[in-house]
Amino acid sequence: MRTARWTALTAALVATLTVAACAPVDDAPTGDSTSTSTAGGLATVKDGVLTIATSDPAYEPWVVDDDPSNGEGFESAVAYAVAERLGYDADQVEWTSASFDQIIAPGAKDFDFAVNQVSISDERKKSLAFSSPYYETTQAVVTLEGSPAADATSLADLKDVRIGAMVGTTSLTSAQNTIAPTTPVSPFNDNDQVKQALTSGLVDAIVVDLPTALYVTAAELDGGVLVGQLPGSAGGDQFGLVMDLDSPLTADVSAAVDALREDGTLAELEARWLTDAAGAPVLK
Repeated sequence: MRTARWTALTAALVATLTVAACAPVDDAPTGDSTSTSTAGGLATVKDGVLTIATSDPAYEPWVVDDDPSNGEGFESAVAYAVAERLGYDADQVEWTSASFDQIIAPGAKDFDFAVNQVSISDERKKSLAFSSPYYETTQAVVTLEGSPAADATSLADLKDVRIGAMVGTTSLTSAQNTIAPTTPVSPFNDNDQVKQALTSGLVDAIVVDLPTALYVTAAELDGGVLVGQLPGSAGGDQFGLVMDLDSPLTADVSAAVDALREDGTLAELEARWLTDAAGAPVLK
C-alpha cells in the first residue's frame, strides 16, 4: 500500500510540473522602465512624483515672485513643460530648494533634476548629467540712466556711443559685428572691469550676456538700464537641466527638452519671459 501511495503522489507531482512547464509565460519587458513617459513609470526619487530643484530665493525673470510652483518665469515654465512631456501633471510636481553650489556638487541628489541657469561644460560633465540645452545665452546692451545709450531703441542708435565688453568673449565679437560702432569697442579683462568702465564713464554702454545683464541691472548697477538684446547673438553659454551623473532619467529629460525645442515651445517661453516680461527687446 505504501508503494502504491508514493507511486500515485509521484505521478501527480510529475503531472503538475508538466502543466506548469507548458503554461504560457508573459514576455519579459524589453525596455527599461525609465524610458516610459507615463507618470509613475519613471525611476524618480519619489514614486509617482517629479521632484525639481531650484535656488531659494529664485529671481525674475527665471522665477516670478520667488515661487517656482506658480509656473511663471522662464525656468519655472520650462520645468512644467518638461514635466508634462514626461507625463506628469502640475500636481505631481514637487519643488525643493537647493543652492547653486549644491546643485553642481558631485554626489547623490534628493531631486530628479534641477533648473538654475547652470551652464553645460566638459568639466561639469565629469560629475553631473545634463539634459539637452533649454536655453542658449544671447548678448545684451546695458547702460545707465542719463547715458547717451539710455534711450536707444535700435542698432543705429548705438552707432555713435562708446561701448565696452570683455576680451575674448561672444559679447565682444557681437558688439563689433552687430553694432559696428564708429568708435572701436573697448576690451576689458573681465566683467568687473567692464562694469567699472561703465560706472566711471569710460564707456557709455556695455555688452554682456543676457543673464548677466538681467542680474547687474537689478542688483549691481545703480540706475542700470537694460537697453535690449543683439539680434542673432545666440552662441554663448548653454543652460541644461542638472541630474545625477548616472541618472536613469537623462535620456527621457533630454528627449522632452528636444521635443519642446522642435515644436517651438522653448522659443515661445523665451520670447514671453526673457524678452517681453524682462523688458529686453531684440534691437533691429
